[in-house]
Amino acid sequence: MRPTACERVEPAGVREKKETDLKTIVGLRWWIIALVCLGTIMNYLSRNALGVMAPQLKTLLHMSTQQYSYVVGAFQVGYTLMQPICGFIVDLIGLRIGFALFAALWSITGCLHGLAGGWLSLAGLRGLMGLTEAVAIPAGMKVVAEWFPDREKSVAVGYFNAGTSLGSLLAPPLVIFLSLRYGWQSAFAVTGALGFVWAAIWFAFYRSPGDHKRISANERAAIVSGQSPIAAPAGDDRRIRRVIGTRRFWAIAQARFFAEPAWQTFSFWIPLYLATERHMDLKAIALFAWLPFLAADLGGLFGGYLSPFLMKRLRLPLVWSRVAGVILGALMMIGPACIGLVRSPYEAIALFCVGGFAHQMISALVNTLAADVFESSEVGTASGFAGMAAWIGGLGFSLLVGQLADSIGYGPLFGALGAFDIIGATLLVVLMRGVTRAPRSRAPKPDARIA
Repeated sequence: MRPTACERVEPAGVREKKETDLKTIVGLRWWIIALVCLGTIMNYLSRNALGVMAPQLKTLLHMSTQQYSYVVGAFQVGYTLMQPICGFIVDLIGLRIGFALFAALWSITGCLHGLAGGWLSLAGLRGLMGLTEAVAIPAGMKVVAEWFPDREKSVAVGYFNAGTSLGSLLAPPLVIFLSLRYGWQSAFAVTGALGFVWAAIWFAFYRSPGDHKRISANERAAIVSGQSPIAAPAGDDRRIRRVIGTRRFWAIAQARFFAEPAWQTFSFWIPLYLATERHMDLKAIALFAWLPFLAADLGGLFGGYLSPFLMKRLRLPLVWSRVAGVILGALMMIGPACIGLVRSPYEAIALFCVGGFAHQMISALVNTLAADVFESSEVGTASGFAGMAAWIGGLGFSLLVGQLADSIGYGPLFGALGAFDIIGATLLVVLMRGVTRAPRSRAPKPDARIA
């Protein structure tokens, strides 16, 4: 007896295709970058707990301003040394295992901060945290390089880079609430433990575009067809000497070197500055210290969309659309350079907001350049070494703040930040001359549509 229409069994190939279609997620690459953004939030929430509690910890642990700068410096040394290693590791073992592993390690270290009994033990724990948290930017840039066509990379970096300022934004109210309600140790424990949750989600969900079961064929094809090839000599794609021996690497590295002191200052010194120079208490700091990081979120997103706008409206090439945004951000950094000239703490916070907006616009675009001019197999290594250069700049400036803030005040130090970004933008223009991306031949139009 023949089966009826409703009983008829479909061929295996048809069933498998329908099951595959049911599993795909529309615009999966944006869900992936949202997950990276969430991980970056966890990363920056745990690291910024120290800066938020600095006025309180200086009293509780009997630290001087100079000793606090050494605690900050310990984190920066660990972060500086480990960034290229983290980049190399995620290039070597892959993003899924590498990112989850480092997230679990930074969570353990963050929770242990509550055991610190003085500035020396706190500095040791901060150094360990720097070693583990250094994975964030190299891993995020590698995700962008693998998952996004060229025209969307700066937008994707803007979204994932927003996690750096979102974590910094959430830190003042959350950390101060926990420390006042349950003790300072609880702030480190909670912000540290959140990373365990994210690591589990990342390991369960992340796969590369070629292996992910939830990506549609159209989206995978459009990602590949939208990425321009980069000429590279034969040999080991992870060879460090080949990456750091290029002019395009040094263009990115020096720009990050001059830009990073501003972000390190905002992350680790704003609460202490507001407490000592502007005489604000912890509750007032909790109310206002997050605003520059909200502005930073907007700046990162603005920078991401500015680049494709300049390509479309002014016909700028890909690389130079990024550079133009960096120049604009550098000019805007003149605003926070003038903080020492204003009398009101609220005017100072407003200028910090200008600085946060400008810096994250610069950061998003300079970071994107690594994905623009290096192969995806090299992006982690290139971003790691560029990050090392950045954090050398941040470390040096933090130690300078610790040495000079009590004697000359913060004003001249903030003034130097504006000059740094202008120098970095100028050198970026000089070193990026002649660096272009050759367009790749596109897939047929119907296959190139992307959700």
